[in-house]
Amino acid sequence: MLLEGKTGLVMGVANKRSIAWGIANSINKAGGRLILTYQSERLGENVRDLAPALNNPLLMQCDVSSDEQIQALMSRIGSEVGHLDFLVHALAFAPREALDGMYAATKRDDFKTALDVSAYSLVATANAALPLMKDRQASIVTLTYLGSERVVQNYNVMGVAKAALESSVRYLANDLGPHGIRVNAVSAGPIKTLASSAVGGISSMIKLHTERAPLRKAVDIDEVGDAAMFLVSPLSRGITGEVIFVDGGYNILGV
Repeated sequence: MLLEGKTGLVMGVANKRSIAWGIANSINKAGGRLILTYQSERLGENVRDLAPALNNPLLMQCDVSSDEQIQALMSRIGSEVGHLDFLVHALAFAPREALDGMYAATKRDDFKTALDVSAYSLVATANAALPLMKDRQASIVTLTYLGSERVVQNYNVMGVAKAALESSVRYLANDLGPHGIRVNAVSAGPIKTLASSAVGGISSMIKLHTERAPLRKAVDIDEVGDAAMFLVSPLSRGITGEVIFVDGGYNILGV
């Protein structure tokens, strides 16, 4: 029960296949109390259906493209809970047309949307959560992917957004470290989720990963969940500003 007595926020649960759901389950098993957010009422229905599997989570709506909604979320958490011991940012989005064809053809508005939701939202939520997390030896974790470092067909602007996200992890780790807050990222291998289904050829990517990764297996949401649970737990108290790969070793390969 590594997280018994700890309360934290998991953002990004869409359905039972979400990586965020795997993380929520791992945290729940470790005794952590959860606050789950959802972007819209439609997605909120899915979260409410899943909630009974957890230990009495709080459910709150928040669209991270709105500074007002982020601040309202943190104000509500402050009044109802009083603090946060961890924050899991599992959010990313790019218009589907920006994940097809040449990256060079990315439209300005699509670029702005991808960077705003997928990278800037971590900065905005971390800053808004600071008063609730400071001096608690708290932890922030976000999700990234190898496409931030290497060209992955059809990942396009999302790869650029993930690169910005990983850089933000390092800058935030430096900013928030004096307040006792650690900031890290988990880079997961390809997993079939609602979000990844927008990436053309995701099934082929998973098949290739299974064939070539040193562990010769696909990654699942429980493996990513346990890694994130480690990063929000006291076991990782000396780790910050890092990207931890949970991809069966695929990232070490040269070809």
